[in-house]
Amino acid sequence: MRVFVAGGTGVLGRRLVPQLVVRGHQVTAATRSAAKLELLAELGAEGVVMDGLDAASVGEAVGKARPDAIVHQMTAISGKPDLKHMDRWFAGTNRLRTEGTDHLLAAAEAIGVTNFVAQAYAGWNGQRRGGWVKTEEDPLEPMTGTAAAATMAALRHVEETVVKAGGAVLRYGWFYGPGSTESLVEPVRKRQFPVVGGGEGHASWIHLDDAAQATVLAVEQEARGVFNIVDDEPAPAKEWLPYLAECAGAKPPMRVPSWLARPLAGEVAVGLMTEGRGFSNAKAKRELGWKLQYPSWRQGFKAELA
Repeated sequence: MRVFVAGGTGVLGRRLVPQLVVRGHQVTAATRSAAKLELLAELGAEGVVMDGLDAASVGEAVGKARPDAIVHQMTAISGKPDLKHMDRWFAGTNRLRTEGTDHLLAAAEAIGVTNFVAQAYAGWNGQRRGGWVKTEEDPLEPMTGTAAAATMAALRHVEETVVKAGGAVLRYGWFYGPGSTESLVEPVRKRQFPVVGGGEGHASWIHLDDAAQATVLAVEQEARGVFNIVDDEPAPAKEWLPYLAECAGAKPPMRVPSWLARPLAGEVAVGLMTEGRGFSNAKAKRELGWKLQYPSWRQGFKAELA
């Protein structure tokens, strides 16, 4: 199968491209920077420079590749995490998830491609009705406050437009793994990542290699609809954060009341720690036949930080 990966040099793209190549697929991978074409060649893909926010650039790149499937992994997340100014930090990614998604879908339609897989995120759901773990049937709802409003709107756009076009949307959990773990661990080691409030807010994690494997399966099976791509153990911050610190050889995280954390870290960080919901992976395992290398973040954190 000829597969076009938009965003081939991101943290997930770097794990995804080699898995597609090993499975025998012919991969064309797009990057914004010509300096990264050599990396794509090393990963086994034919690299192409593309501006995901330029319709003509996207149409030309996809048209030349003539793929059988398109995978949308474009993001623009860079620099130090800034949850206090969430919409500003995610501004570029929000545009890629709205304008960029529209450009890729238009390019797919122009050449008759319906096998389309797009990246979304399982991490911002603040729906407080029901339990702590949500399925694909539960709507994505923002947490208290409006700091992540644009990010949530962009995610909803991806889900609505891609599903309407007959594609698949993969809600990945919190990433960890090569190229991602250290940026998470650094503030933990510096004790800059406290447990906020009671730490009841849940998170769902996923190792990058497991996320890449699920993506390959979605492409090969021409999956449709929304899938939560997370591990088997959604967990509250009061459990996973101290364990991560232990694996990293750091002191236990400090505990900070919500009222103090809010002006320092922002409402999104407080919401994640106190309101965030976990996600169920039952549908992805059942319909895609997906088997995880790291069923739990407990195994994964230990393996990555050994």
